[in-house]
Amino acid sequence: MFNGKTILITGGTGSFGHKYTETLLARYKPKKIIIYSRDELKQYEMQQKFDQSCMRYFIGDVRDAQRMSRAMHGVDFVIHAAALKQVPAAEYNPMECIRTNINGAENVINAALDNNVEKVIALSTDKAANPVNLYGATKLASDKLFVAANNISGGTRPRFSVVRYGNVVGSRGSVVPFFQQLIDKGHDHLPVTHAEMTRFWISLQQGVDFVLKNFERMLGGEIFVPKIPSIRIVDLAKAMAPDLPVKIVGIRPGEKLHEMMCPGDMSYHTFEFNDHFVIAPAIKFFNRSNDFSGNAIGEKGQPVAVNFEYVSDTNPDFMDIETIRKFNQDYA
Repeated sequence: MFNGKTILITGGTGSFGHKYTETLLARYKPKKIIIYSRDELKQYEMQQKFDQSCMRYFIGDVRDAQRMSRAMHGVDFVIHAAALKQVPAAEYNPMECIRTNINGAENVINAALDNNVEKVIALSTDKAANPVNLYGATKLASDKLFVAANNISGGTRPRFSVVRYGNVVGSRGSVVPFFQQLIDKGHDHLPVTHAEMTRFWISLQQGVDFVLKNFERMLGGEIFVPKIPSIRIVDLAKAMAPDLPVKIVGIRPGEKLHEMMCPGDMSYHTFEFNDHFVIAPAIKFFNRSNDFSGNAIGEKGQPVAVNFEYVSDTNPDFMDIETIRKFNQDYA
C-alpha cells in the first residue's frame, strides 16, 4: 500500500524513524519519504545513510503549525513519532513537554486535515495508560486528540489511529544502551531502580512492523496494542552483565513499578485479536459505525473480560535471563 505514496515521519531522525525508513525502502517503492525533525545534525547524519532520490529532509518543529502544514502538502500517510519522552526531564520541564506532546499533536492533526492526508498513525506509550507522570499524561491527551480527530474529518479522510507499545530494545535513551555504556566503562555494578520492576519488551523492527500492519488494519479511532513479552529489569541486568552486582537506587521521579497498556476501566471498549488488542473509542462517532470488533482486513476480535488489564507484571508471557540475552543480541 506504500508503493507510489508519500510518507511523512515526524521526529523522523529518531530510532523509530531510522528503522521505519530502512524498512520502507527495503520493502516498497514509495514516491517520497519526508523526514520532519528539528535537529539539523541528525538530519545531515541520516542523509549520509539514506540518500535515495525519494528522500526529503524538512527541518521543522511540530510546535510550528505553519511549517507542519507546509511539510504535509501532498502527503498520503503520516507517522507521528515526535515527542519529548524522557520521564524525569518532563517532570522538571513540564511546559516544554506539554507544548511538544499536546500542542504538537494538535498541529499534526490540523495539518493532516488541511492537506487531506489519507491516514495518520500516532505513536503512543504504555505510560499513557493510567499515567502517573507528566510524559504519560501528555501522551494520554495526545491519544485522545487523535481519536477525536476522526469526528472532525466527518467520516471521510483523514483517518487517525494510535499505536501503543512498551520499551523498545536499544532505542536511544533506553535502559539497554545505558547499561551497555556502564559496562563498557568498567563500572563495578549496574543501577536498578527497584528489585521488582517489570517492563513490556519489544524490538524496534517489531514496532515498525506493527505500525506498518496497522495502516492496513485501521478503521480510524482505535488504539492498537501488540501482545509482547515482559521482562524484569533485574533479569535484564543479569543477562547483560552476569558477573556484575545489581545496586537498587530507588525509583526516579514519575517512574512506575510496572507498566500498563490496557487499563481495566477501558475493558468495556477492548477487543482481543490473535496478536494484538484494540481499544475502541469511548466516544461515539458521527456518520459511521463504532463497531471495532473487526478491522479493515477482515480480522475478528473478541471482547475481553470485564476489568481485564494488560500489565507488565501479570503478563502471561515473561522472558527469562537467557531469552533476554538472545533477544538483545538479535535486536539491540
